[in-house]
Amino acid sequence: MRRADRLFQIVQILRGKPVVTAAELAERLEVSLRTIYRDMDDLSASGVPLRAEAGIGYALERGFDLPPLMFSREELEALIAGARLISAWGDPALRRAVESALAKIDQVLPRRLRGEAVEPGLYAPDFFIEDKLWAPMPELRRALREKRKFRLAYADEQGRTSERVLRPLAVYYWGKTWTLAAWCELRQDFRHFRLDRMRDWQVLDEGFSEEPGKSLADFMAAVRKGNND
Repeated sequence: MRRADRLFQIVQILRGKPVVTAAELAERLEVSLRTIYRDMDDLSASGVPLRAEAGIGYALERGFDLPPLMFSREELEALIAGARLISAWGDPALRRAVESALAKIDQVLPRRLRGEAVEPGLYAPDFFIEDKLWAPMPELRRALREKRKFRLAYADEQGRTSERVLRPLAVYYWGKTWTLAAWCELRQDFRHFRLDRMRDWQVLDEGFSEEPGKSLADFMAAVRKGNND
C-alpha cells in the first residue's frame, strides 16, 4: 500500500471509532508500530487534529472531516466513464478496485454530487466480453510492476504457436483488444502481443533492469520513427 493511501486509511479508521490504539492500526494496515507512530506524527504535522493519550490510543478531535473533493460534474463523469470502461474490459481484480475507488470518491464528494459516482448513468456493458480478452492481465500487471520476465506460448494469425520469453514494457487498449508491448528475447527486438492469443503464460522469477535500446522509451521512439518513415 502506498504511504498516501495508508494515511488516508488511518483517517478513515479514526473517523469510524472514538479511540483506536496504535497496535490496532498496525494490525489492520499490516505495518509496524514504528511506521504507525511516524504516520501519526506526519498526520498531526499536516494539520489533522489528533488526540493521543498514553495507554489509551488515538482519536480525532470532534468536528473534523475530510474536505470534499472539488470535481466539476464533467470531470466526475469523465472519471466514471473511464473507470467503467476499465471495469468492463479489465480483469476481476481491476473491477473490484474500480468499484472500491468509486465508492471512496462518492463518500468524500460534496453533498450535491453524492450518489453520482455510483449511479451516474454512464456504463460500459461487459456481458459480451470473453474471458480470453483479459485473462493474462493479472499476471502481466504483476510482471510489469515487479519488472519480471514473462514466458508464454503465442499463436499468430495463422494459429501457429511459438514459445516466447519477454520483457513486458506496457499494455495498451485498442477498443476491442489489449496488446502487450515487449522486448522479445527470441527475436531480439520489440514486438506486440495480443492478450487473447496468449497461452500458458507465467511470470518468471528472473527480473530485468532497464537497458539502453530495450526500454519503453526506446519502443516509443521506434514506433514514432516507423510512423514517420
